[in-house]
Amino acid sequence: MSKVVLITGGSSGIGKSVGEYLQNKGFKVYGTSRNPNNYPNSKLPIVALDVTKQDTISNCIAEVLTLETRIDVLINNAGAGITGPLEEIPDEEIKRNFETNFFGPINVIKAVLPSMRRHNAGLIINVTSIAGYMGLPFRGVYSASKGALEIVTEAFRMELKDFNISMSNVAPGDFATNIAAGRYHAPVQEDSPYKDKYGSSLQLMDAHVDEGDDPKQMAEAIYKIINTSNPKIHYKVGAFMQKFSIVLKRILPDKVYEKLLMNHYKL
Repeated sequence: MSKVVLITGGSSGIGKSVGEYLQNKGFKVYGTSRNPNNYPNSKLPIVALDVTKQDTISNCIAEVLTLETRIDVLINNAGAGITGPLEEIPDEEIKRNFETNFFGPINVIKAVLPSMRRHNAGLIINVTSIAGYMGLPFRGVYSASKGALEIVTEAFRMELKDFNISMSNVAPGDFATNIAAGRYHAPVQEDSPYKDKYGSSLQLMDAHVDEGDDPKQMAEAIYKIINTSNPKIHYKVGAFMQKFSIVLKRILPDKVYEKLLMNHYKL
């Protein structure tokens, strides 16, 4: 019997790549989107879901369970980018980002757990970010929201041990997707004290995404995790130096690491 996989944000980018790859491997895959009608040619069935709205979360899980009776794997992939000087990002945008990147995945997890517990089996994979391991300049809110999801997964795993439900994080680096087009950019204001440095950093961030790796790497990594009997807590997928930056943070003095980041972003 094919495993049933639900991928939030499965209509484009990494989610789409992962979904199509798993489907080709024989899994029964459902993707989600806030507006499924926008994807009439999707290779995956797309279910309506907005991770910031509890009613759509409940309806989505109920619909998939009605069709399949079980959800074996949940991949929390839906997320949103945000950039800007912390001083200038409006509070409502900070809260909106946490609703999408942190509270949303938690609420989807809560919705799927009763079914997984009944079947005494399940795997939940949270797509976080290498940026969640460090506070990056002009990406501080994004780093914080993804870092929070990394940490809460550690707690979830221990709480779910008795129910044979596993949970892992997969932290991607920069991949060539449309994420930059959908993220919130605090405007580069003419009278801002951050104008020059934020403007140049924004161009650098966009270049990193444009030059990013093929998201198929994420699909291959997640496929391996699903087929691992005892998955690890944390996985990192991306260019060597992006993954190595996490190692450097562990071993270097804080101020030395901070200087490396500032040099990288030309600050």
